Order: sequence, then structure tokens, then C-alpha cells
Amino acid sequence: MKPSKFLIFSALGAFIFAVGLFAYTVHASKALSYLSSDPKSCINCHVMNTQYATWQHSSHARDVTCVDCHLPRTSETDKLIAKAIDGWNHSVAFTLGSYDHAIKISDHGAKRVQDNCVSCHASLVSTLVSNADRYHRFDDTSVEEGRRCWDCHKGVPHGKVRGITTTPNNLGVKEVL
Repeated sequence: MKPSKFLIFSALGAFIFAVGLFAYTVHASKALSYLSSDPKSCINCHVMNTQYATWQHSSHARDVTCVDCHLPRTSETDKLIAKAIDGWNHSVAFTLGSYDHAIKISDHGAKRVQDNCVSCHASLVSTLVSNADRYHRFDDTSVEEGRRCWDCHKGVPHGKVRGITTTPNNLGVKEVL
């Protein structure tokens, strides 16, 4: 049985429409920017303006980008997998509006950030761990036992106030000089 020309043209039209819709979605969402390390890609969605603005005013803005803290440093494959998982979770939350105004990092993301803090500040962490009994053990947890760096260093690098509308340095996105 030979397919009719109408069916062939309809299928071809539907395919072209689907490809066009996909290309438009990739362009409109700036999807390809997420493959870069540019911090501006993190503010494609206005929800992250507070995090970007507070990072800009931090000491980390001079030398560290978002991906340096928030993505694994073990391999490019691990980095791409984490970007894909986070990208999916972010796109679902932002599209459906199912996020809190005070955005909180996931447990998986927090582990990556903690690992990167310890990695970048390895000599400082080893000093802290060796002196924990004298200076940095205020309760029953330590860095070795699960205490996170930002338990004490709350303002690094996003400031202490995390709400979308309540952050003093969130006066709009500015270029980092």
C-alpha cells in the first residue's frame, strides 16, 4: 500500500514544525549558554539575580565563577551530568514556580560545594581540622563529621539574606570589572 501525498506532506510538515519549535525553544531559553562557565548564564532566569548580585559583591567574584563552586571538579563528564541534572531540576522548578523565594541548595549540590570549598582551601581546612579541638569545634560536629563551611561562614559568597526581594546588594545585575 502506497502512502498518499497528503500523508507524506503532513508528516514532513509536522517534522519541520517540531524542529522549528525545538530550535525556537533552545534559542529563547538560551540553552546553549549553559554549556559555558560564564556566570551570566546563571541569571538567564531572573530568579537567580539575587545569587548573582551577592556573588558580585563578594571576595569570590574576583577569582571564582559559579561553576567553580557548584559543579564537580573531578571530570568533564561529572560536570556535564551535574549540569544536566541541575538544569532539569531548575527548569521544572522555575517553569512551574515550585521554588521558595529563599532558594536553598539541594543536598547533592551542597555536597559538591562543600567538596569544592575543601579542595580550594585545602591548607586552611587541614589547619582547621588539626586545631578543631581548640578553635572550631563549638558542638559535636566538625568539618570531618559533616559540618559545612557555610555553617560558620554564612556570608560567603552570597550574603546572609537569601530572599529574592530582600538582599541589599540586589540592585540589578552589573558588570564585574
